[in-house]
Amino acid sequence: MEAGALIIFALLVLFAFLGLGVWAAVKVVGAAKRGVDRTITQARRTVEDTALRAKSLGQVGVPGALAQLRLDLRTSMRATQQALYQGVQTDASLKESIGLFERLSAHGHELDEELKRLEQEPDRRRIADGLPELRERAAKITEASDSLRWAARDRARQFAQDDLTALSEQIEMESGALRDWSRESVDDLAAAAEAAGAAGGSATGDGAPAAGPRPAALNPSAPAAHYPWQKTPRPEATT
Repeated sequence: MEAGALIIFALLVLFAFLGLGVWAAVKVVGAAKRGVDRTITQARRTVEDTALRAKSLGQVGVPGALAQLRLDLRTSMRATQQALYQGVQTDASLKESIGLFERLSAHGHELDEELKRLEQEPDRRRIADGLPELRERAAKITEASDSLRWAARDRARQFAQDDLTALSEQIEMESGALRDWSRESVDDLAAAAEAAGAAGGSATGDGAPAAGPRPAALNPSAPAAHYPWQKTPRPEATT
């Protein structure tokens, strides 16, 4: 009976290890697949942007106008997305801005897909008639995107400026305190030396200072802090 229980326990442990191994393998494969997918997506996006840039510069009329609209739209949305998602790592208040940007992205994707379909449309005159409305939609989306991006950057710049101002004031106060401390210490030391000399002269009766240990100049300073950008001092050679 005990042997059977031990066998069952051993099998359970074995299955548990096997399950953990399978789970770890699935996680690794999933992470690798996501990495590959991101690389493919970025490469496809780069190729598509390069093609749009070439069309906007090399083609005139409707094809060039459609390519320029798509390129402007994608450039603005990508820059805003990068600014917001990087900024939220240090400023949690940007989460609401990201929510608004996600809603704006839905309109941006819809317009980009529509422009992409129109690139294959053979009726150029009809597309030309609809270009003013397409430009207006693209302008609304890019203006909103640019507004979010610049607001986030202005906010980060103002925070950095405020922090630098406060830090400068603290350093100025600390510098003043250090200078006051240094003057007081020197004055105290001079007064103590003068008092010691006067006391010694009175003890000898002739005004000459009595022989004895002289007061220490200043307390030895603590060893200087070592910073990572400083070179490590070489040890002195011994003979």
